Amino acid sequence: MAKVISVNISEKKGEWKHPVPAIQLKYQHGIIGDAHAGNWHRQISMLAEESIDTMRAKCPIDLTPGIFAENINTVGINLKCLPVGTHLRIGETEVEVTQIGKECHSDCAIMKAVGHCVMPTEGIFVVVVKEGTVRAGDEIEILEASI
Repeated sequence: MAKVISVNISEKKGEWKHPVPAIQLKYQHGIIGDAHAGNWHRQISMLAEESIDTMRAKCPIDLTPGIFAENINTVGINLKCLPVGTHLRIGETEVEVTQIGKECHSDCAIMKAVGHCVMPTEGIFVVVVKEGTVRAGDEIEILEASI
């Protein structure tokens, strides 16, 4: 079963995200209170715990939730293989995959320490299709891939 293991926000851009008890998703906005929210294609970032585990053996930094600037940490779902357009139900919400990976910024602490970062190739970005609250423990279901 796929599920959420952590939800994370940052109030300012350029800061690592930190875990919070719950996040509120707003249509055409993203996460209320997160610095990266707005009406654009990368409202929310997601990263699988399985991807982070591949980095833990190589990295001298403690890889806590949010360190890759991800809003939602998951387990049991292969995020990087979901095609753009895939819809996911996360708890009471629904999101749509808009982008797989992104270019790593030049001052990425993980890239500097290890020479590699999983977010550029294994993280995904989604937009809010149905509003609601997401918490650790919420189930994730793949609904469809729109064409």
